[in-house]
Amino acid sequence: MFHNVRQFNGYQFLTLSSRKLSRLSEEAQEKAHLRSGRSKNIETRRPNLHLRGMVFELHSLSLRVNGVEKTLDIEARVSLLDALRDHLHLTGTKKGCNQGACGACTVLVDGERINSCLALAMQYEGREIRTIEGLANGELHPLQQAFIEHDGFQCGYCTPGQICSAVGMLFEFAAGAPSAVTKEGGKLELTDAELRERMSGNLCRCGAYVGIREAILQAQEVMAR
Repeated sequence: MFHNVRQFNGYQFLTLSSRKLSRLSEEAQEKAHLRSGRSKNIETRRPNLHLRGMVFELHSLSLRVNGVEKTLDIEARVSLLDALRDHLHLTGTKKGCNQGACGACTVLVDGERINSCLALAMQYEGREIRTIEGLANGELHPLQQAFIEHDGFQCGYCTPGQICSAVGMLFEFAAGAPSAVTKEGGKLELTDAELRERMSGNLCRCGAYVGIREAILQAQEVMAR
């Protein structure tokens, strides 16, 4: 396993051979590609993926993303998030916690917001999927423009999820959907308490919540016109 033993200032160092280092690097790359549902040595458009004696069946899938039909061959276990990022190269949707807790991966499916890291891509064939790349239509979406005007971001990593979630949230609010803090029988208003509750699934580690709040309130007025 070790090439030789070297000494420096009285200390002994075990040195890995270049051949061993190369093999460890190859194994690490293979494991990384397996986690994303792909193999580095085999194209995804093959009926089966073989790796070290294991066979992973690939399924042909058609996804409608941002108004365009996309066909890809993936394993059944690939999440919608990984399908968007790794297979369709729509990297605006971010991978944060990969556990559905931070909201960075939020996309819209048939107008409703979901955490794409918790959804299997196979479940959404024939559905209308919209990512941050598909919100603008010739000009910026009102929420995108409002986030810029009110500095609703800092590092920007959570911003695509924040905006997609806010779009879905405003549709829910306009449809009269109550939240956990909505008072029974009262008039539905987007108060600070309502806004915090309805956007609580989207975290901003930079703490740009004041700008996010102002941006959403401004966009609500524009979208209501």
